[in-house]
Amino acid sequence: MIRGTLLARVTKAASVLLLLPVLSGSRISAAQRPAQAAEPANAPAAQGPQPAPQAAAQPAPQPGQAGPGITDQKLFAESLKAAAEATEEYGRYDNPKELARINRIGYELAQRTDFLKYPFTYSLINMAEPNAFSLPAGQIFISRGILDLGLDDDMVANLLGHEMGHVIKEHYLHFSRRATLMNVLSNLLVAGVLIQASRQSPHTGVEGPYDPRVGYDPGGGNRVQGAAAASLIVSELLLRSYKREEEDEADLVGQQLAAAAGYDPDGMRRSWVAMESHAPQIREYGYLQTHPFVLERMRSATAREKTLAIGDKRAADGYRQRTQAVLAAYVAHEKVREAMTPHKPAPRTPPAGRSPDGLPAERERTHVTVIDYLKEASLAAWPVGKTADALRLEKLHRLRETELAKTAELRDLGIVLGAYRKEEAAVNSLRPAPAASLPARPASEPAIVQSGKSGQSDDLLATLADEISSLDAQRTALYPRAVEVFRSGVYETSFLVAFLSNFPDARELPQVALALGDAYSRLSNQTEAVTQYLAAWKAAPDSDAGKRARSGLRILAPNLKELAALEQLAQQDQDQELRELAGKRLATMAKSYDDLANGAEYLHRYPEGEHAAAVVERLNVLADNLYGEVVLYQGFGDAAKAVERINKILTNAPLSPAAAKLRDSAVLTAEKSG
Repeated sequence: MIRGTLLARVTKAASVLLLLPVLSGSRISAAQRPAQAAEPANAPAAQGPQPAPQAAAQPAPQPGQAGPGITDQKLFAESLKAAAEATEEYGRYDNPKELARINRIGYELAQRTDFLKYPFTYSLINMAEPNAFSLPAGQIFISRGILDLGLDDDMVANLLGHEMGHVIKEHYLHFSRRATLMNVLSNLLVAGVLIQASRQSPHTGVEGPYDPRVGYDPGGGNRVQGAAAASLIVSELLLRSYKREEEDEADLVGQQLAAAAGYDPDGMRRSWVAMESHAPQIREYGYLQTHPFVLERMRSATAREKTLAIGDKRAADGYRQRTQAVLAAYVAHEKVREAMTPHKPAPRTPPAGRSPDGLPAERERTHVTVIDYLKEASLAAWPVGKTADALRLEKLHRLRETELAKTAELRDLGIVLGAYRKEEAAVNSLRPAPAASLPARPASEPAIVQSGKSGQSDDLLATLADEISSLDAQRTALYPRAVEVFRSGVYETSFLVAFLSNFPDARELPQVALALGDAYSRLSNQTEAVTQYLAAWKAAPDSDAGKRARSGLRILAPNLKELAALEQLAQQDQDQELRELAGKRLATMAKSYDDLANGAEYLHRYPEGEHAAAVVERLNVLADNLYGEVVLYQGFGDAAKAVERINKILTNAPLSPAAAKLRDSAVLTAEKSG
């Protein structure tokens, strides 16, 4: 739909240079910067894109001594859009320990390269399938599913090195489909994606819908905008395989980087073994699908690792600080740009499973902007110091003000206090221990634990302690009124949610959980109803509320359709008869459920569940049935119904064969028109 390709724009970029605002100081290119034996730990990084090197350049710095820049503003901006969309699409995986490990290893590898075109960033996404992917400007993503395999540091280093290899070797330039889609992505806010059921004209004989930007669609397709378009593009960008030779080259670079950074290059082979052991589900849905040719690549990895010498591990503190400085400068640039051109993000369709009263479901996607993504990446790049402290406080204050803006009865200060205490624990974990108590640090241990400045950490911890105390006092003050409202019997479901979050140890917990279970049951949210009934029952099994909750579970169980709710009952150990009943019904429903969202919710909550394989198989069948309806409605020219079904497939079964066919249709149309 959009004329031209990314490759053409990259070629033109040599004559057009867009500059970022400079925070302070001057900029010089990596080629112009002389090598330094030891750069100060807090030295600022070069900001923004680097000017072209002079003909007689000075000697290039050694890997790790220079900071990354941004050489192609256009590509970096587009790649960031994709990164933000990927984060929104799949959600962040909230695991601070693993995030710290991934960033530590990633930057130890990054400092060994001479690739300074873009800053590398490393993020975790809440994707159950084992996968890893990279975007053209250095954004690396690791899924929850990969981490669930229990990969050790050597395996993670080779995995990250492989994805970094795709960036370093600029493989996106050789992939016409990816280039076309990056071009579409750059216009995501104003352009839809055309889904074409066939190349023939519609059965009605009429042209497709008219769009003033591109004219009529003569091919019988329908425009799909918003979440569906974004999902199509992101899925295509992130889950398609590279060519065989590009995968081989990325493997080579990955092993070389891992070895240079002090990790065993045999980690490449062993990571494949770990993934193979989880087949067949991974083979169809995860890394083995998006990174094929497994046996050949394992043999090549084994042959290469014998030729690679393992270097010494070296902390990447300085490199990480320089990376953070580049990201911080870009955040400042984005804030200025957004202030000059304000816009409201397009509203997102509530995901399946959201309760009718508007309460957010567990799987609801939060809108993620480029600035949001950059701030998280900047904090992960270097989690100590003034910039990190400011980012932590800004995030907490935003959450705090959102809750305080609500009416007193609906304020969820429990979730705010939880976020504060989590940040407090994270800062404490990064403080330097007293020198006398320090054991010898293993080479693989994060250097920042012992190299941070305690003064800055102490200041932040003092601020957090003061604000936690204030919030806790406000939370305590809410209790009498909350009890009064509950006893009145006149309240919203969201009040019950806030009550349980604010006062998890209150003596009213069984009664409130029971009331919330009843509310969810009335709203046909069986999974949450079971969760709350179980909470009430376990809190006080012999109380009136506990007995009523157990009775509610026994009434629900024989007719439960929600797979996740059945799994909860099958895992409880308080009632053996109820457990067996739920288990038998779950075994049947896993093969016969008829709602995509039902299967998706089960896989989200229980990716390693006993019935996961059966649920996936049924999910594929349902998605394929919906795909047939998409084709049918497109033939009739009913865009609304086609889009509704496309959204269901892409939201609940993004890795199904049906979703792959939708992506193929979008790409073929984009290539034809682009």
